[in-house]
Amino acid sequence: MKTIGLVMIVKNESRSLRKCLSRAKKLVDRIYITDTGSTDDTVKIAEEFGAHISTYAWNNDFAAARNYSLKQSDCDWNLILDADEYLVSGKKKDLVKFAEKGGCIGAIRRYDSYREDNGEISKSCTHTTRFVPKGTFYEGRVHEQIVSELPVVPLLLTFEHDGYLQGGKGERNLEILLEELKEKPEDAYVLYQVSRTLWLIKEYERADGYFESFYREVPEEGTGYRANGVIAYIYNLLELKKWEEGFRIIENEESRLGDYADYHFACGTFYTQAIFSDVERYVGYLPEIEKSYLRCLEIGEVPEHEGVKGNGSFKAAYNLGVWFEVNGKKQEALKYYQMSKKQGYQPAGERMKNL
Repeated sequence: MKTIGLVMIVKNESRSLRKCLSRAKKLVDRIYITDTGSTDDTVKIAEEFGAHISTYAWNNDFAAARNYSLKQSDCDWNLILDADEYLVSGKKKDLVKFAEKGGCIGAIRRYDSYREDNGEISKSCTHTTRFVPKGTFYEGRVHEQIVSELPVVPLLLTFEHDGYLQGGKGERNLEILLEELKEKPEDAYVLYQVSRTLWLIKEYERADGYFESFYREVPEEGTGYRANGVIAYIYNLLELKKWEEGFRIIENEESRLGDYADYHFACGTFYTQAIFSDVERYVGYLPEIEKSYLRCLEIGEVPEHEGVKGNGSFKAAYNLGVWFEVNGKKQEALKYYQMSKKQGYQPAGERMKNL
């Protein structure tokens, strides 16, 4: 039977490490922890779980640290996690079966929690390659990626990730990304990460030029990140009130992203804000708001599209409710508020009380 190791790099992770390891330990045979300079109880917690502990002098290169940590494992296959990722579902037998079959590398499903401007906690879905055979390695200083010619196949493992709620990671990652961009100024993936990081930390003006470069360089097909990058670009243009540029991107992408609920959600939001900014000029887009959110509900939730949870269900229904409410269509508004509320979206219930 193939042996399975849990491999992690950590630094000052006492907040989350115990929770991570207490759930993940049932998936693996051995645990390998590489510490990159902790000053809290991180190493002590790792020792509680019988982990093999190693140290690595941090040098602003996540791939180098990951590769060092992977070399510490003598297992046949390795599951790679961060300390702020917590197992929700999945069993060791599924990993063993995957490893015994071979010929592929495995991607976990992860739900990332983040805080909206209004204080609401939302979740977005990502799939990231984390289960690999011994001898596999990474490249990329930050947002590092597995180097392998093997096809990536989804695992029956789901995790929750709360690291983005803690703050500070965007600024840290940006510094490393900009250094990497100096070496690879036309690399679409690095441009994607730089522009999206700036957007997430709300430096919209600064992000704009990087988004332009990303959009120019990214291939139209064959990448797993293009859709998320384009959708983020639309939202960044909204923040900058670059309406004409946004309409151009939206029109360009209809044929490629028309099956993505997140694309249509972004379109509906963009149309709404554009009309509010200049009703006379953009009133022609009025019917597109309703069409966009209805299309979101038609598509539904597709985790493989790595979008925001709710954009194909309760959030789209809620926005339709608001749309009908402000247009004086009470019965239609109640219909979609009820739909949203049934799916557990509390703000919909609050709107219903006021109707």
